[in-house]
Amino acid sequence: MTDPLASFDALELSLTFADVEPGEGQRWTTWPATIPTQRGPQPWPAWIVTDAGALDTELGILKTGKEADVFLLERAVPDDPGQRTLLAAKRYRGEETRSFHRSAVYTEGRGVQNTRDARALAKKSSHGREVAASAWSIAEFDALCRMYELGAPVPYPVQVNGTEILMEFIGDASGAAAPRLAQVRSSREELAGYFAQIAELMRIFAAAGFAHGDLSAYNLLVHEGRVRVIDLPQIVDIIANPQGLDLLHRDCVNVCDWFTRQRVECDAEELFAELLAASFA
Repeated sequence: MTDPLASFDALELSLTFADVEPGEGQRWTTWPATIPTQRGPQPWPAWIVTDAGALDTELGILKTGKEADVFLLERAVPDDPGQRTLLAAKRYRGEETRSFHRSAVYTEGRGVQNTRDARALAKKSSHGREVAASAWSIAEFDALCRMYELGAPVPYPVQVNGTEILMEFIGDASGAAAPRLAQVRSSREELAGYFAQIAELMRIFAAAGFAHGDLSAYNLLVHEGRVRVIDLPQIVDIIANPQGLDLLHRDCVNVCDWFTRQRVECDAEELFAELLAASFA
């Protein structure tokens, strides 16, 4: 009888995790550290890299903000060009630089289930500030998942892990990010088309009972003729939040004011009425 170990060659296992050490700006993929509820909706897009042997490489910063910074990240399996993708890594800041002074407006109607976390938040302790950061990352991830499944044009949410969300990078394969609507130079006809897309995405939100809460030309991206909406941590439940309707109205005013300045005809009150009808249909 042939010994199945006779032909075993230890050299076949020469490439192991121990042989590939993450370099500067790299780490092992954090995908295996997440559980199903921390991963995006299924079916997963074909470009998702789930291999435990992948490396995450930070390529640069895409955006800085008051509460979070967004980095360009490559997730790739070494020596396998077929398993490579670019991601946007949104990282909510640590306690020393974070500012959530305006969060109460958006979080009315939300709750904290863990009593220890609730006490820490109330005391504004170090743990409480970390809980706040994680709460915002989880809230945004959940909002992205919900809106993606409803067909809203949001980046696909890949995973959330602590204070970091990994999501679809909106841009080209070279790492050039899609411009914000405020940066786009387009004809009036093209802008009118963008407005129609934005009104539709707002309708999708409203029909589900939500408003973006902070919508403007600076958190709308334009990529290959399609408008994508980003920055959803403050998404507002129109009914549960006492200021929900006011925030929905403000979104309408912000959007229409910008388009009016670009000489595109639109009416904030008319848009607001349409969204109200969608939300109570």
